[in-house]
Amino acid sequence: MQKIYIETSIVSYLTARPSTNLIMAGHQLVTKDFWGKLDRGNTFISELVLQEASKGDAEAAKKRLSSIDDLKELGIDDDCKKLAELLIVNEVIPKEYPEDALHISVAAVHDMDVIVTWNFKHINNPVTRKGIKRVIAKAGYNAPEICSPEEFLGDNYE
Repeated sequence: MQKIYIETSIVSYLTARPSTNLIMAGHQLVTKDFWGKLDRGNTFISELVLQEASKGDAEAAKKRLSSIDDLKELGIDDDCKKLAELLIVNEVIPKEYPEDALHISVAAVHDMDVIVTWNFKHINNPVTRKGIKRVIAKAGYNAPEICSPEEFLGDNYE
C-alpha cells in the first residue's frame, strides 16, 4: 500500500467555499473525489500542514483542521531541515518558499511514496520534479512521486 503525504493545498481545496473560477471549481471537485477514496491508514500530513492549515480565517481554519484530524502526523527533524535547505541551495525550490522545500523533504525523509499537491508553481511541474529527484537521490533518499489528486486517481476518476 502506498504511503501518501498530503500537502496543504489539498486541504485548502477540500474545505474551501465553492469557487466560481471554473478551473478552481474543477480542482475542488476532484479533490473531494480523491479525499473520499483515500486509505486513511496510509495517509500522512506533517506538523507544517497543521501550522499552515491553522492560519487565516478562524472558521476556515477550523474546517481545514477538522478535515485532517484523523491523519497521522510526521515530525520535522534536523534531517528534514537539512534536505529542505539542499533543495533551496540547489535552486530547485525558490528561497522565498522554504515551506515548499520542507513539505518535500519531510515526505522524502519519512519515505513517503507520493506527495499529492495542487502546487504546480513550486512543487508539481516537470522542471521542479526533475530537480527534486536529483537532489533527493544525491542526499541518499528515495524521491516520492509528486502528483495532483487527478493524476493520483488516474483511471479511477469519474
